[in-house]
Amino acid sequence: MAINTAIIGLGIMGQRMVAQMARHPGYNVSTLWDPAADACRAAQYIAPDATVAATAEEAMAGADLVYLACPPVPRKAYALAAAAQGSAVFLEKPLGVDIEESRDLARRLAASGVPAAVNFTQAAGAALQSTLGAAQSGALGALAGVDIVVTYASWPRAWQAGADWLRFRDEGGMTREVISHFLFFSERVLGPLELVWAQTDFPTDQALCETHVAARLVNAEGVPVTVMGSVGGAQPDRQELTIKGSKSSHRISEFYRESISTGGDFVPVRPDPEDPRATSLGAQLDDLALLINGQPSRLATVPEALRVQILIERILTEGRT
Repeated sequence: MAINTAIIGLGIMGQRMVAQMARHPGYNVSTLWDPAADACRAAQYIAPDATVAATAEEAMAGADLVYLACPPVPRKAYALAAAAQGSAVFLEKPLGVDIEESRDLARRLAASGVPAAVNFTQAAGAALQSTLGAAQSGALGALAGVDIVVTYASWPRAWQAGADWLRFRDEGGMTREVISHFLFFSERVLGPLELVWAQTDFPTDQALCETHVAARLVNAEGVPVTVMGSVGGAQPDRQELTIKGSKSSHRISEFYRESISTGGDFVPVRPDPEDPRATSLGAQLDDLALLINGQPSRLATVPEALRVQILIERILTEGRT
């Protein structure tokens, strides 16, 4: 039986999920809600059988699953309302922007007993699973470190123009939006990380998000993770994670494109999928169905997402200049 799903938040990610769920035999997009009428119309065009509700609460009522693609600040209230009625909860990251509020959310979701996961979009993807397997099997050799590099000509990116909140310090920025994915990747391979130092630059307009970030983190064995992010200049977007080992190193670019070096040039592991985004979201939904049905899942857990959020907020606050 298909999982009846309510989708709250119909911006870029919400509409992508509507489209992917509409193609997936395991899901039925039953109800939709967003405060913006044009977003509701766009989502209903993708899923014409779905009902646009008058409120988020009305949309969530009776759903098997509530997917929260709204901005971070209201996620806690919606997640707890969904859990209170017994619905499974699938959240975009971060859990929020206030650490104590997110800790409370994590505790209360755990106490509710409902299935809950966070959409770090490549958790079930081939690149992360391959790299994790190589680390666990010893194919990487001794782990030497992780390099995370993200650069953009402008932020938000052109395709994110509708998500205006991404340009503000309170909820947005590349560190929360992108670097968080790669820290999640890193913790899956290295285990929990601790921040050693950070430096983050912000514009003179105090309302706007960071333009440059550098940080160093380590795991329990002292394996370093180096982070570098910047916005500005004529350049293509670059989103890259390199996990370095004494025998081989794995590089993941654009979240899904995996290549390996044994000392020479990095060589692609597999051809790019025809539609990388659909492939990754399809894998996420496959694992989400497993979770809802009480089976093991590779999705990011709420405690994992909380650990990443704590690291991100420490980078943004302790490194502020």
